[in-house]
Amino acid sequence: MKTAIAQIKLKTCDFDFNYENIIKNIENIDCDLLIFPSASIESLGGKDLIYDKNCFENETEMFEKIAGKNYDKAVLIGNILIRNGVAEAVESFELDGKKIYVSAEDFSDDVICDLYVLAGNRYFVMNSYNQFVESIHSKSDFVYVNALGMADENIFAGGSFAKNRENQVVLQAPLCEECVQAVDFANHVEFREENFEESIFKVTTFALKEYCENTGFKRVILGLSGGIDSALTAVLAVNALGKENVSGVLMPSMFSSEGSVKDSLALAQNLGIKTVKHSITPLFDNFMEKIAHERLHDLAEENLQARLRALILMFFSNRDGALLLSTGNKSEASMGYGTLYGDLAGGYNLICDLTKTNVYKLSNYINRNGEIIPQEIIDKAPSAELRPNQKDQDSLPEYAVLDDIIEMYVEQMKPLDEIYQKYGKALVDDTVKKIYRAQFKRKQCCLGVRLTERSFTNGVNYPIVERFY
Repeated sequence: MKTAIAQIKLKTCDFDFNYENIIKNIENIDCDLLIFPSASIESLGGKDLIYDKNCFENETEMFEKIAGKNYDKAVLIGNILIRNGVAEAVESFELDGKKIYVSAEDFSDDVICDLYVLAGNRYFVMNSYNQFVESIHSKSDFVYVNALGMADENIFAGGSFAKNRENQVVLQAPLCEECVQAVDFANHVEFREENFEESIFKVTTFALKEYCENTGFKRVILGLSGGIDSALTAVLAVNALGKENVSGVLMPSMFSSEGSVKDSLALAQNLGIKTVKHSITPLFDNFMEKIAHERLHDLAEENLQARLRALILMFFSNRDGALLLSTGNKSEASMGYGTLYGDLAGGYNLICDLTKTNVYKLSNYINRNGEIIPQEIIDKAPSAELRPNQKDQDSLPEYAVLDDIIEMYVEQMKPLDEIYQKYGKALVDDTVKKIYRAQFKRKQCCLGVRLTERSFTNGVNYPIVERFY
């Protein structure tokens, strides 16, 4: 029995696209059994569309239309078997005297069969791929085929693989690339372990491509502050969409350092993107004179600066039909270190699930073969520049410490007593309290790329109204 896998792009409830992509790949490879990722509404993130009768009927028609082609091979799309002109959901079937078992749930090692097919799409979670592959210890030949695509915050990034009954990897498909390939269960291949930075780079750029392709945006715009977050976002956007489709806006104020403008322009030159510069100082001064009537140098004035920048960015987003990219990271989101309707404004965020520590790791990876992000941006102390000589660490712990606490509490859900042993009760309690206090802001943030199991985009469900912390 000649088996092949088809790791292809599928779109949520875009039945015409999915049909054409499936048909094209069925016709392009010779085999007895061709295994595709699941193309069902639920497995591609259709959410409540599973209750839409017309949507469900379109899905059924797609499978029947494929079956009507009467291909001379068996085609498995998730758990839908298509052969002899019929499409049906199966848990097991026989082909050429071989028993094939199909599961859309977690892997079970007590199933007796000749070929075990794991059929459920799996969204990307960083630092989990190696463990996932190692967790499969099948007594039979094994195939896992994952889709390429997005389900809002969840990204299907491929990484399909096959193992033989000796638990040897015999096929490994790349991340974020379509791959149609025959499986030779006698041919052991060297397993490529997940590289953290490379995988994040691929997944985030793939996600932006998919978001724009599926929502109709051709261009993106973002504010360039001279900081590491906007610099990294700009690099990812250029790699996703091309330099001609990315533009940056510089919006210095009376508190901006000379380096903020200079470093932003150097980044733009390295990337080849167009920029415009609009100082917010005249707008701020006019507001103070005509509306506030006095300067108090308080938080309201700091937030006003961020909101004036958002006003400029949203104007150009609307005028040019460009998607505004938000540039806040997970560390800032955890602490509420951002202004609603200010720097939190935007339509999509590529780095919202990366802590500041991981932002630096990915930025250094990008510069591994030469400077793309100016080293001055990487080296400078992070600052919102909303008051004289402001630094993030004026009000936040050092990011290495903060991020470790965030990862332990938010992502790993470790008990506080365990975290106290490493950092002390006062610091941990203050950090956790701020995490809960900032939930109301996170509820109003834009959609972003999920990269962890416990992301603020999905997986974390803290109450806004609570009195425990």
